[in-house]
Amino acid sequence: MAALTSALIAIAGVILGWIAIEMACKPCLESGREAIDRSLNPDYDPDDQDVDTSSDVRAPLLQNRPPDISDSDSSTAVKSV
Repeated sequence: MAALTSALIAIAGVILGWIAIEMACKPCLESGREAIDRSLNPDYDPDDQDVDTSSDVRAPLLQNRPPDISDSDSSTAVKSV
């Protein structure tokens, strides 16, 4: 009878621990599960997602180039310190 009681207490502890972890880490676990669901979906294509065109996602990194840089004279060496 003691073995059965110990087993029930251990199982109850594992279940309560699992519930505590699920409650504490809910946002992280949900986003991870969604990512797993997307990766396992054969019809999912990340290229088909709508891209917000109002943001500058594809904007060039250097929008305002300094005036001393010229593309025509590429033979001069640039010394950087």
